[in-house]
Amino acid sequence: MEKIKEFIKREVVLTVAFVLAVLSCFLVKPDKKYMEYVDMRVLVLLFCLMAVMEGFKQLGIFEKLARKLLNKTSDSRSLCLVLVLLCFFSAMLITNDVALITFVPFTILILSMAKKQDKMITIIVLQTVAANLGSMLTPVGNPQNLYLYTVSGMGFLEFLKVMFPLTAVSFVLIFVCCMIQKKEPVSLPEQEDMEQEKTQENKVQLVMDCVLFLCSLLCVLRVLPYQALLVITLVGVLLVQREILKKVDYCLLLTFVSFFVFIGNMGRIPYVCEVLKNLLDKRELLTAFFSSQIISNVPAAVLLSGFTENYIALLKGVNIGGLGTLIASLASLISYKFYAAEEGSRKGRYFLVFTAINVVFAVILLLFAFVCR
Repeated sequence: MEKIKEFIKREVVLTVAFVLAVLSCFLVKPDKKYMEYVDMRVLVLLFCLMAVMEGFKQLGIFEKLARKLLNKTSDSRSLCLVLVLLCFFSAMLITNDVALITFVPFTILILSMAKKQDKMITIIVLQTVAANLGSMLTPVGNPQNLYLYTVSGMGFLEFLKVMFPLTAVSFVLIFVCCMIQKKEPVSLPEQEDMEQEKTQENKVQLVMDCVLFLCSLLCVLRVLPYQALLVITLVGVLLVQREILKKVDYCLLLTFVSFFVFIGNMGRIPYVCEVLKNLLDKRELLTAFFSSQIISNVPAAVLLSGFTENYIALLKGVNIGGLGTLIASLASLISYKFYAAEEGSRKGRYFLVFTAINVVFAVILLLFAFVCR
């Protein structure tokens, strides 16, 4: 029972999605149409991308890149800029959660060794915002993008064209926030004094991860069938680094399946379908944003996509919706957990700074999105 309680506490979104899916089965009896609910292409792409990113993470590639960049910093402002922009740009390709899992612990280590713990809350919050906003530029940046890109049938260049203006404004806001930080001298430790590498660089593994990532991009571009991608990824991973299969976030995949079932069933109930369509009518952007504040942006994207065809407004809404509450983007919880685990962490101050910065960014981006509709 304790293990069940712990699992529910850890996977709240999955638990809620599963309960909703089960309850919806009482309203719409299971039949052959259930098989049409699940979008296998989305699930396969998510699985393969998560496996590839885990492989890159184990090689420590991103930490090595960060260390080389940090060798050029000499003050706290440039240190903040490098650490935050690493999250912004890397999230475009390695997803927002992987960027935060990689760089937030690295940031805590760097700031602790440089005796700049007083900068920790501000920088980690900015890193979180940067990862959530940088990831919105590409279909592979986060799960909601990948899902909406797939179900909408949008072209890759069209997707970039839609999301580039918001991403550009986000970059300017983040850059300004970094540049207004107080400039103080900082002394970083030499590379050999820093934490040891987690893994030795393995050329075979690196080549395989690069090939698998390229295959994933080809699938995103609809050049490679998802069935072929799944086979290639499984064969490659099993031959070279089968241990990463244990690291894949299967709970996220099950969350998607549960929401697919729930949405599919709700779409077959005329009254519910009509209510949700009326709610979304000409209000997709705001509905997506505020829904994200309550159930987070990934479930909001999956839920609302079944009742509107205005995917562009929905896409913008759930991405801006990653700002706001701590659960608006589940990636934000990653940063908070890392910080909260530190000795002497000030959780109340973190929450205040996080909320203040997120609200300011959200208001500006929502206004921009409305003006540029």
